[in-house]
Amino acid sequence: MAGRLYIAPTLDLERLLGGVEQHGELLANPNLAPRRALSMLHHAAGGPRLSNAFWGLTPPWLKVLDHAPHCARAESLDARAMFRDAFAARRCLVPVSGIYVWKPQPRMKQPFLVTHCERQPLLLAGLWCRFHTALTEHHDSCALITVPSNALLAPLSDRLPAVIAPASARRWLDPATPLEEVRALLIPAEMELLGAFPVSRRVNDPSHQDWACAHPTGPMHRWTTAQET
Repeated sequence: MAGRLYIAPTLDLERLLGGVEQHGELLANPNLAPRRALSMLHHAAGGPRLSNAFWGLTPPWLKVLDHAPHCARAESLDARAMFRDAFAARRCLVPVSGIYVWKPQPRMKQPFLVTHCERQPLLLAGLWCRFHTALTEHHDSCALITVPSNALLAPLSDRLPAVIAPASARRWLDPATPLEEVRALLIPAEMELLGAFPVSRRVNDPSHQDWACAHPTGPMHRWTTAQET
């Protein structure tokens, strides 16, 4: 599951995608918890558009903000109407630098930061809705779509947000793309794509908002060719 995100101020969407229409600056955050503001990309006539949203899907009938789901399982997108309708027409991408996960250990949980092995930005698959709600100041809201973790990262977390390749970003966002094509993108990340390294337990408290939260405290766990044999 994705309980916390790392979004570096150096994340360069223009270099990653090109032609991004920005409505405001990318919201950087060293330790972003659910039910906070983040930046998302969604489909627009001129290409991907960056705007701010509330992390937690808030359909118009939602009465309790704590019930806003911040993640949706890829396998059950058709089970709930609010996920099914958004998946068909309102898909988004959340640009991040990493995802925090917690590995269970005998006496505590050790936090890790999952990142691109080359420390490049990641585009996380999501759903969004545009309904005004009096519960938040943001008109748009979103939830990430999770898939099973690959074999390398499964010991850290059984599920992670689906990662969409930059080359597939526009197809993912376009509501005209057949659902069979976008469903095929919701798969565990390739072994060579992601790695993870331990970080300070300061990240356990979302009130800690210093960039040191994402600093490595040990080596990166990554897939090697030796592991294939």
